[in-house]
Amino acid sequence: MQAEAGAPLTSQAGDDATNSTTGRPHRRSLFWLVLAIAAVWVSADQISKTIAEDVLSDGSTRPFIGELLQFHLTYNPGAAFSMGTGSTGLLTILAVAVCSVIVWNARRLGSLGWAIGLGLLLGGALGNLIDRLTREPGFGKGHVVDFLMLPNFPIFNIADVGITSAAVLIGLLALRGTNPDGTRGDGVDDGATAVEDHVATAVEVDDTEAVENGPDRPGDGTTDAAARHTDEERR
Repeated sequence: MQAEAGAPLTSQAGDDATNSTTGRPHRRSLFWLVLAIAAVWVSADQISKTIAEDVLSDGSTRPFIGELLQFHLTYNPGAAFSMGTGSTGLLTILAVAVCSVIVWNARRLGSLGWAIGLGLLLGGALGNLIDRLTREPGFGKGHVVDFLMLPNFPIFNIADVGITSAAVLIGLLALRGTNPDGTRGDGVDDGATAVEDHVATAVEVDDTEAVENGPDRPGDGTTDAAARHTDEERR
């Protein structure tokens, strides 16, 4: 009985050890996924800006999807979608801080959705930060290249698309109660819940066996002896 009762606990310990061992590689892979998504997004952003400057430097507007999406080159001293145009230096400092915080927290990620969201956010922030650091009128005050134009909407770029997509994705994850570390809103992740359910089931089965195999079970030696003693007293 003692060995059987201890079996589920040993299994739980083994599962916890396995989760602890596999958790670190999983988090490392998500960290590198964040950096990979950011690198791809920054590359796409900077390449598209270079092409836009080469093709649209004459100030022309070129349709891409009719009048729904057109190309027109502008230089934005502000943030995404031309916000905060008078605070370029402050925006540069904030962008550096945001990128640093994202990289720091990406090491603790346990959610694929959050990894994608932070990768897009990091790529978008870095794309516009590069413009502010390298373009005219000077270091930290450079103007961001924008060239994507929608009707009745500020002109934007690929970096802005990444930032907006990240905001939508992170918002959805927050509504679902998914935390960056992979846990749900109650602090318990799906994997941990499955392990706990398995252990609870094993304990219930073990307790049931203990009752069925206890001293009152028909056929048990103790019960048979008690029955014989009762018969002798009746006689």
